[in-house]
Amino acid sequence: MKSVAFLAVLLTLAPWCAAGAEELQPDAINNASVASVPPERPSETSPRPEPAIIRLQVLLDRAGASPGVIDGYYGENVTKAIAGFEAMQGLPVDGKLDPEVIGRLGDEPVIEPYTVLEEDSKDLVERIPEDYAEQAEMEHLGYTSVAEKLAERFHMDIDLLKALNPGSAFAVGDTISVAVPGAAREGKVERIEARRGAGQVAAFAEDGSVLAVYPASIGSEETPSPSGKHKVKGVAPNPTYVYDPKVNFKQGDNESVLELPSGPNGPVGSVWIDLTKPTYGIHGTPEPSLIGKVGSHGCVRLANWDAEELAAMVEPGVIVEFTD
Repeated sequence: MKSVAFLAVLLTLAPWCAAGAEELQPDAINNASVASVPPERPSETSPRPEPAIIRLQVLLDRAGASPGVIDGYYGENVTKAIAGFEAMQGLPVDGKLDPEVIGRLGDEPVIEPYTVLEEDSKDLVERIPEDYAEQAEMEHLGYTSVAEKLAERFHMDIDLLKALNPGSAFAVGDTISVAVPGAAREGKVERIEARRGAGQVAAFAEDGSVLAVYPASIGSEETPSPSGKHKVKGVAPNPTYVYDPKVNFKQGDNESVLELPSGPNGPVGSVWIDLTKPTYGIHGTPEPSLIGKVGSHGCVRLANWDAEELAAMVEPGVIVEFTD
């Protein structure tokens, strides 16, 4: 689902498309030196994805420090992921890509071939309308293309996936190049911090160690998130979404209560972690590229893959603390 804000981000960050595609060869990314990335966030955003940054993002993802969508740009989510990785490794936390961090990230290939399967072409929908009333008439809020489905599976920005595979129709049987992020983290989460100021969620084990960190959109000025400590009430995979303009927010001209079907392109994405604070939860999103870049409607919004990973590690009773 593409919102106006989402399109604005794409126009700002991705003018490279065809011009930079020839530079994004798998070998160039796999052989790129993470040490070539500036130790601090560059003052100016590159006009096109950088092979070394793609490599850095994948390695951070594998380590449990999610950079959000893998897009090849050194944005705030990368800095947050580096800081999270430092915390997980017991290093001083400053979010800088220093030699100690680089030395612990590993040097395995991050781009590998993938053959498009028949199942990848199933359960697609023609489009996702903006209006909730139209969405409520649909049976499923699924992916709109094989490329979108695969981009999400491999934690990639869809434009990066297309740039890595120029001219590909992503047809069944095609061999394409994809990022290979880490397997889902495993463990038992004892406590969660939703850090509003940092735009990040941290999951802690019983011994106080950091299990995983994720970039997050946590409320906004118009619809702030709750404060204090709450608890996980339950987890709902593939949730439907009940929209009530008197309880939630105003969407378009909708005045009535609507029940939207499930699907990764639904308003709360592919999973809902319900909190004891009524109407609030931690959930996925149909627009992973906007995580940490625009506010939410009060809940904690993660990329679908990050929300799914966290959901598999929590149980009812886990404490969720909102901090500044």
